[in-house]
Amino acid sequence: MPAHRPRIALTMGDPAGVGPELCLKATAKMASRVRARELDLVTIGTQASIDMARERLIAKGQRRYAPHIDVIEATQSQGKVKFGQTSAEAGRQAFRAIETAIGLAMKGEIDAIATAPISKEAINAAGFHYAGHTEILADLTRSKGSVLMLVHDRLRVSHVSAHVPLAKATSLVTPERLTFVIDLTYDALKRLGFKKPKLGIAAVNPHAGEGGMFGREDIDIVTPVIEKYRAQGMDITGPVPGDTVFVKALGGQFDGVVAMFHDQGHVAVKLLGFKIDRKTGKWVGLSGVNITLGLPIVRTSVDHGTAFDIAGKGIANPQSMMEAIDLAMKLSAARKKTANPQKANTHKERKSA
Repeated sequence: MPAHRPRIALTMGDPAGVGPELCLKATAKMASRVRARELDLVTIGTQASIDMARERLIAKGQRRYAPHIDVIEATQSQGKVKFGQTSAEAGRQAFRAIETAIGLAMKGEIDAIATAPISKEAINAAGFHYAGHTEILADLTRSKGSVLMLVHDRLRVSHVSAHVPLAKATSLVTPERLTFVIDLTYDALKRLGFKKPKLGIAAVNPHAGEGGMFGREDIDIVTPVIEKYRAQGMDITGPVPGDTVFVKALGGQFDGVVAMFHDQGHVAVKLLGFKIDRKTGKWVGLSGVNITLGLPIVRTSVDHGTAFDIAGKGIANPQSMMEAIDLAMKLSAARKKTANPQKANTHKERKSA
């Protein structure tokens, strides 16, 4: 049993989506670990929305996945929310849950946040003009910048740009931004247990530009940055063409990959993480975690959206949320160890004595 029992807060996400159901199911499935005092779980949102999801699970014959859970009220419901329907009220509740969780994390009252999915449309309809979770977190924690990283099995992929138009993505590949992303990715890999991480840098252009025929970004921007790190003795390779870099990572050549834009990294991770029933063509399971790097707090998330099409049907899979909780525990423990290395070393010495 760990000396410190981490307290992980689950934000309910958009209450019209599968978020509240995921919070209930993940809490139910991890109940034995809570009883064993391995961790403490609390959900942040509105009691009304959690109760709505709980009642629907009971109606679907899934009482075992519908426990009474601790809910920190982020706000009071001010209007009706319906499963599967985008609304400003749902967006407002989702935003207030994130805002409350960030405040508690900044004060040290919780160790990490694991977030359920939000609807960007609903958030903006409620008057909160952000491109997504990552941007909300960076703004409310007053971080100088942030990086989106996806984790699934042997793939750990961070992104130079994320929620921007593809036409703009190339212009965001600058030496400064690439350096920022590499630094945070390298640090995250160390916190995940890699003593000397091996990092692969994806190319911006097909075939890494083919000697400049398909663009010069890889030659003029990416390569000089990589050479700077290699001169410092870091194990960094690239630019590696985007159609092979993830295969090499799966083969163990890289512990992490830096992708240049949203879909370059997301497609690779989600192709592996989403499980499809070949007979019906429907997805039946998913795996993967979203981490926000560069924040003064630990935040992980499910690696999927609100799934409005199945909201309220009782069939949402909590696997990604459970993985997000596990990774939040690991990262928060690593952060505490880094913040107080002397205490950690003393504990290690006593254990080996």
